[in-house]
Formats: sequence, C-alpha cells, structure tokens
Amino acid sequence: METIRIEDLPEDVRPFEKYRKQGINMLTDAELLALILRTGTKKLNCMELCREVLELGGGTLAGLYGKTEAELCKISGIGPIKAVEIIAICELARRIAKSRRSYDEPLDTAAKISARYMEEMRHFKEEHVLLLLLDIKCRLIKELTISIGTINQSFLRPREVFIQALKHEAVNLILLHNHPSGDPTPSKADIWITDKIIEVSELIGIPLVDHIIIGDCCYISFREKGLADFKIKK
Repeated sequence: METIRIEDLPEDVRPFEKYRKQGINMLTDAELLALILRTGTKKLNCMELCREVLELGGGTLAGLYGKTEAELCKISGIGPIKAVEIIAICELARRIAKSRRSYDEPLDTAAKISARYMEEMRHFKEEHVLLLLLDIKCRLIKELTISIGTINQSFLRPREVFIQALKHEAVNLILLHNHPSGDPTPSKADIWITDKIIEVSELIGIPLVDHIIIGDCCYISFREKGLADFKIKK
C-alpha cells in the first residue's frame, strides 16, 4: 500500500481546494499544516497525520513551538524532513511576530511588555534573561539576551547590565526573564539580583523600572507586586 498523499483525498476535503474557494483564513490549523507536509502514511492520510502532530502541541500550532526534531520524529509518519519543516514553520512564525513589533510604542506597563514577549519566552526550556533598553519615553532602543541559565549572581551580574545600558545610552531599564516551569513566582535569587541592580542603578542614574517574570500564559511584575523599591524618573 502506498503512502496516502494530499491529492488522494476527496476533492471536497483537500485543503488546497478549500483555500481556492474560501480563502486562507477559513483553513483549520490541521489544514494549513497539511499544505506544507503534503503526504501521510500507509495508514493515515495527510489530514489525519497533521491532527496527530497537533496533538503533540496540545491541539494548537503554537504548542508546537520549541518541539525538537527528536520529539516530532516519535510520531509515526514524521521523519527528519517533515520534522524540520514543522520546526521551520514555527521559527518563521516567531520571526514574523518579532519583526512586527513596534519600536515606537511605549513599554510603560507590565501588561504591554508581557503581551509582547509571552508567546516567545514561555516556550524556552531554559531561563533566558532579556534586558530592555528604553529611552526617556519608555520606547525600546534595543533588546538584548544577557543570560541563559539559572538567574543568580553567577549568571547575571549588575556590571553586564550597565555596560550595555551605557553603551546604548539607555535612560530606563527593564529586566525580563522566563520560568520554564510555567510558574512565575520569584525565587530568592530573582529578588536578590533585582535588589542589587536597583542599588547600582541609583548610583549610575539609569533606573530599573521593572523586572517581569514570564510563566506559562501568566506573568509577575516586581513593580506591580511591590517586590522591590523602584526609583522611577519623573
């Protein structure tokens, strides 16, 4: 028995024909994925295989972000080529979303900042620390990944933060990092490093205006929760 191709499906359920008649917005996640993968297996047609792939991501395309080639290849019918195609789709989506971020919009609330970075950061397997360098109106000058790993004095030092702040002539700073566990509750190390950076920021005159921890579709803002004594420029 040969592999079941997308062309072997009845015409009324082929994603390409549906796209032609109804438009790309009318396609389901599985149908969009089927347009890329094209073939199924000897037992599953392309649409059935795509539904199995989506199940790995909790039923959504967004859930596939961060899945490895090895994880995807555990699905019968997904080999290295199809796995890399799926990974590439997720990376393209991430880059498109990132390229559409406006550098003119003020990052003046934790809600705006978390919405901007949530989908990307909540899938990281390790803690990533981002430093957001802002101008006087809290508009983004530059974002930098300054640490990957557990956030403590061994991995993130105030010196690294302010070298970048001075280099790019930042007026305000925001720290942003994820908790791979999905729970954004600050650790003792999170609180310690925040207090240390605030101490240095007072001496240098470039204030840290917030430290935000990204969890799984949730966040905690040190500023909103009153977890640190932020000295905000007026």
